[in-house]
Amino acid sequence: MEMNTSKDKKSNIYNLLVYCIVLITFTHHVTLSHAAAAPPGVKLVADAVVARFNNLSALYKEDIKKELKFCVENVDADWDSSFNFSRNSDFLASCLMETKGDVAQRVCSGAEIKFYVTNLADSAKNSGGPAQQHYLKPNNNCNLSSWPAGCEPGWACSIGKNESVDPKTKTIPSRIKDCQPCCEGFFCPEGLSCMIPCPLGTYCPLAKLNETSGLCDPYGYQLPPGDSNHTCGGAHVWADYVSAPSMFCPAGFYCPTNTQKIRCNRGYYCRAGSTSQTKCYKLATCDPQSANQNITVYGVLFFGGLMLVLLIIYNCSDQVISDREKRQAKSREAAARSAKETVQVRERWKSAKETAKGLQSSLSRTFSKTASMKGSASKSMRHPKPGSDAALPPKKKDKGKKKETNLTKMMQELEENPDSHEGFDVEIGDKNIKKQALNKKQLQTRSQIFRYAYGQIEKEKAFQEQTQNMTFSGVISMANDMDISARLPIEVIFKNLTLTLKGKNKHLLRSVSGTLSPGRVSAVMGPSGAGKTTFLSALTGRFHGCTISGQILINGKHDSMQSYKRVLGFVPQDDIVHGNLTVEENLWFSARCRLPADLSKAEKVLVIERVIESLGLQLIRDSLVGTVEKRGISGGQRKRVNVGLEMVMDPSLLILDEPTSGLDSASSLLLLRALRREALEGVNIVMVLHQPSYTLFQMFDDIILLAKGGLTAYHGPVKKVEEYFSGLGIDVPERVNPPDHYIDILEGIVKPSAGSGVTAKDLPLRWMLHNGYPVPPELLSSSAMSSSSVGEATANGANASTDEKTLAGDLWDDMKFNVEQKKDYLQSTLGKSKDLSNRRTPGVYYQYKYFLGRLTKQRLREARIQGVDFLILLLAGVCLGTLAKVSDEDFGSTGYLYTVISVSLLCKIGALRSFSLDKLHYWRESASGMSSTAYFLAKDTVDHFNTIVKPAVYLSMFYFFNNPRSSILDNYLILVCLVYCVTGIAYTLAIYFEPGQAQLWSVLLPVVLTLVANQDGDKFINKLGDYCFTKWALEAFLIANAKRYSGVWLVTRCGAILQKGYSLKHWYRVLGFLLATGVVSRGLAFFCLVTFQKK
Repeated sequence: MEMNTSKDKKSNIYNLLVYCIVLITFTHHVTLSHAAAAPPGVKLVADAVVARFNNLSALYKEDIKKELKFCVENVDADWDSSFNFSRNSDFLASCLMETKGDVAQRVCSGAEIKFYVTNLADSAKNSGGPAQQHYLKPNNNCNLSSWPAGCEPGWACSIGKNESVDPKTKTIPSRIKDCQPCCEGFFCPEGLSCMIPCPLGTYCPLAKLNETSGLCDPYGYQLPPGDSNHTCGGAHVWADYVSAPSMFCPAGFYCPTNTQKIRCNRGYYCRAGSTSQTKCYKLATCDPQSANQNITVYGVLFFGGLMLVLLIIYNCSDQVISDREKRQAKSREAAARSAKETVQVRERWKSAKETAKGLQSSLSRTFSKTASMKGSASKSMRHPKPGSDAALPPKKKDKGKKKETNLTKMMQELEENPDSHEGFDVEIGDKNIKKQALNKKQLQTRSQIFRYAYGQIEKEKAFQEQTQNMTFSGVISMANDMDISARLPIEVIFKNLTLTLKGKNKHLLRSVSGTLSPGRVSAVMGPSGAGKTTFLSALTGRFHGCTISGQILINGKHDSMQSYKRVLGFVPQDDIVHGNLTVEENLWFSARCRLPADLSKAEKVLVIERVIESLGLQLIRDSLVGTVEKRGISGGQRKRVNVGLEMVMDPSLLILDEPTSGLDSASSLLLLRALRREALEGVNIVMVLHQPSYTLFQMFDDIILLAKGGLTAYHGPVKKVEEYFSGLGIDVPERVNPPDHYIDILEGIVKPSAGSGVTAKDLPLRWMLHNGYPVPPELLSSSAMSSSSVGEATANGANASTDEKTLAGDLWDDMKFNVEQKKDYLQSTLGKSKDLSNRRTPGVYYQYKYFLGRLTKQRLREARIQGVDFLILLLAGVCLGTLAKVSDEDFGSTGYLYTVISVSLLCKIGALRSFSLDKLHYWRESASGMSSTAYFLAKDTVDHFNTIVKPAVYLSMFYFFNNPRSSILDNYLILVCLVYCVTGIAYTLAIYFEPGQAQLWSVLLPVVLTLVANQDGDKFINKLGDYCFTKWALEAFLIANAKRYSGVWLVTRCGAILQKGYSLKHWYRVLGFLLATGVVSRGLAFFCLVTFQKK
C-alpha cells in the first residue's frame, strides 16, 4: 500500500504537463481558429494568441499550486519561464503559414493531453522513476486496426478544417485527416496524432534523416518501414534531461525561441537549456561556445584573501598577547609598589604598637604610684599631659610629619584610657622588632619615654629609605613574612576507615584511623600496593564503585569533603599542565578562577609571585611548559608547576600524590620548603612519598606508614617513629635512612630481628593494640596462622569461598561492580553539596571569559595544526571540484553527495581535538570547583571560528572549480549549518569515547548515514534516512541548485525532487534541522561531560 502511494506521488510530476498543455491547446482552439481568414495578419494573429494565452494562465494556477507545490514555488514565474512566448512568436506564425491556418485543428485537446500524461504516469509507476517510454497505449486514432501517419513520432493529423473541438471534452476526437510533419516549435508524441508546443529553452527543429544510421536526427526515432512517402517530422517527446536530451537547447548554444539555436560568443557562456547567453566575469576565461565559465582564478583570489585575513588576525593576536604581557608586567610593578607601601605602613604600625605597649605599662604604673602618695608629692611626681606643648619636643624637629601626629594622638588616647588594649594584639608583630623593643621597666621617666618614641620614628625613616631600593623578590618575601593570610582551618579526623570494592569483597583500606591537623605537613608512605593513593582518594571523596565504612570528620562534623572543594587543593600524580601555555599563564588561570572573587588584582599578583619565587620558577616564568611534540621546560620544573597550580589558590587543605617523583634532591628540598611555608599559614598538608631522603624526612611533622592491604603500621609524629619501632625491637641500622628501612620491612625485603618477636604482618595489629583501636576479628584470628595465611587474609580480606566461585559468578560480580561504580559516580557528580568553604569564587560569566582567553591563546599557538586542517579541506575541494562535477542530469546530487561526506568527516575529526586532548585537564579543573558550563561554552565559542572559516576554505576550490547554478551564498550557508551540526556530534563522540574509538566513529558515521540517506526503495531505510543529518544537507544542496533551473528544466526539476522525496518548501526546515541537531548534540555532549568521566 505504501509503495503504491509512493508511485502515485511520483506520477504527479506529469500533471504539470496536463495543466500547462491543456491551457495552451485551449488557447489555440479559441484563437487560432480565425487565423485562416486573415493570411496577411498571421503575425498579428500569433501575437494575439500569445497575449490571450498569457492572460488565461491564471485558470489553472490554484491546481498547479495544489498538485506541484513540492517543485513549483512561484507559479507565475515558472509559467513565464516555460511558456511566455511574447518575446518571439515567430514559430507560431510559421506554423500558421505551413498548415494554412489549420493549427487549431492539429493541437491536442484536453482529453488527448490527459491520455498522454496518464500514460507517462503509468510508465513512471512501473519504472519507479521518470518515464522511459516514448510511445502510448492504443486509443481511438492509433490502435492495431487504425494507425495513420500522424501516429508516427513527429507527425500529426487534423480533425478537419471546418471541425472544432471543445478543449474541455473528455473524449478523444477523431484525428486522421491531412497528416503532416509536426511544425517546428511543437512536439508530436508517438501514438497520439496531435501537436503540443515545446517550452522555452528547447530546440525543436524538423528532424533530418541520417542516411548512415537511418534515424531522424536529432531525435533518434526511425521512419515507418515500407512507407517511402513518409519523411522525418518534428520533435516527438518532452521529458526529463536524461530521457530526452535532444530536445534541450545544447550547452554552448542559446535558443531565443524553440526553433532557433545560436552559438555562444567569446566572453559569454551558455548552459544547457539557455534562452540567452550570459556574460562571463572579467577574470574568467570563456572561449566561443563555452558551456560554463572558468572562475578558478576567483577561487584562488578568494582563498588568498581569506588567508590574508587570517594572517592579519594571527599577527594582531601576537600584538595583543604582547600588549597583555606588558600590562601584566605593569601589574606586577604596581603590586610591588603596593607591597612596599604596605610593608612600610605595617612596619610603622608594629613599631607604634610596641611603643604604645611600653607607654601603657609605664603610665599605668606611674599613675598608680601617684594615687597612693599625698598631695604635694603627687604634684611633684605628675608628668605633663602627653600631647601638650610642654610634653612635645620643639616643632622644628620632624615638622609636619604624619608619624609625629599619629604618635601624639595615640599617646592622648592612652592618657585618657590607660587600661584600654583596643587596637593592639600582643601575638601579632615581627619577633625581631619585639626583641629590639625597650624593656617596660626602663620607661620610668618622661624623658625616657619620649626619647624612645622618637627613636622609633627615626628607625621608621631608615626602614623607609631601605625599602626604596628593595628588589621585587625582596618585597614579596617581606610581604609574605608580615602578611599571614587568614585561611579556613580544616582538621580531618578519620576513624576505622575501610574501603571495599563492591561485588568483590576486596579491601583497599582497612581500619585506618588518625588525624590530619592544620599547620602540619604529613607524609603517607608504604610499599607499592599499600593503598596510599586510595587513602588520599578516600579523604577527598573521589572513590567510586567502593563501599566505605568508618567515619571522616571535618572540623569535628560529618560534612562532605566536596563542600570544601573551593579550598581543597589536590595535586595528582601525573603532571596535568597545559603544555601550550607558559608557566605564569598556567598559574594565572588557576588563580583567577579559584581565588576569592573580591580579591584585588594586586593581591593576586602577590600570591602568584610568592608561589613562583617559593618554587624557584622565576627563570622559566615566560617559558612554554611544552608537550610531547614540542619540548618545553624540564620534568622537574613541570612537576613544580603542577604543585603551583594548587598553591596559587590559597588552599586550606593541600593533598599531593607523589609530588617529589622525578625530582632531584635539591628540587625536592625546594618544594618541601615551599610547602612548609604554606603550613605556617595554617594549611593542612598531606602527601604521598616514596623513599624520601633523611633531610626531607626530618622536615615532616607527621608520618603515616601503610602496610599491604591498606592497614596502618604507624601514624604519629616523625620524631617518635624511631622510638615506637625501637619499642617493638626494630632498630634502624647505622647509615640507613629510617623510612627506607621501615618500608623494606613492610615490603618483606628486610626481616625484623629474631629477638623482636614480630613479623611484618604483625605490625598493623601491634599498632591497633598500641592505640586501642578496634581490631577486625579476622585480623585477630589470622595472627595465630602461618605467615602466608595471615598475609592473604589481611591483604585481600576475602573468605575461603571466593576461590570456589564459578566463571558465571565472577562475571556477575564484575557486572554488578561496574553498575555500582557508575551509579556512585552519577550520584556524586549530579548531587549538590552545600558549600562550607566560605569562599566566593568568580561566577560562570567571569570564568567563561577566563576560559575563552586561555583557549584563544592556545589556538593561536596551535596555528600550524589549524593550517593543516585548512590545507586538507582545500585539497578536498580541489579534488572533488575537479572529479565530482555538479552535472545538470541530477542537479549536482553526486557532487554534493561527496561534499557532504568529505566536509562532515574532515570537520568532525578536527573537532575531536577540542575535548579528546583536554579530558585530563577538565577532570582536574572541574574537581577543583571550576565551572563545567563555562568550560564547555568557551570551547564551543572558540570552535565557531572553524564553523565560519572551514566552509569558506572548502568552497574557495569546490565552488569555483564547478561553478554550479546555485549561488555561493546558499552553498556557504548550507555548509555552515552542516559544520555546526557535525561539530556538536564530534563533541559527543570525543567526550564519551576514547580517542581511538571516537576517530573510528567520526569516519564511519558520515559515510554510513550518507549512504542511508541516498537509498531508494526500502521502506525502513527511507524512514531511517529522514532522520539523518546527511539527508537534510543533501536536500538543502539540491533545493538550492534546483531553484536555478526553469523553462525546459521544469519537468526534470520536478522529477528529480519527487524521486528523492524532497520539496522546495523544505529549504528553511532542513537548515533548521541541521542547526537543531547541532544544539541537541551539544546538549548531549555537555551531559556526557558532567556525568561520564574517567573510571
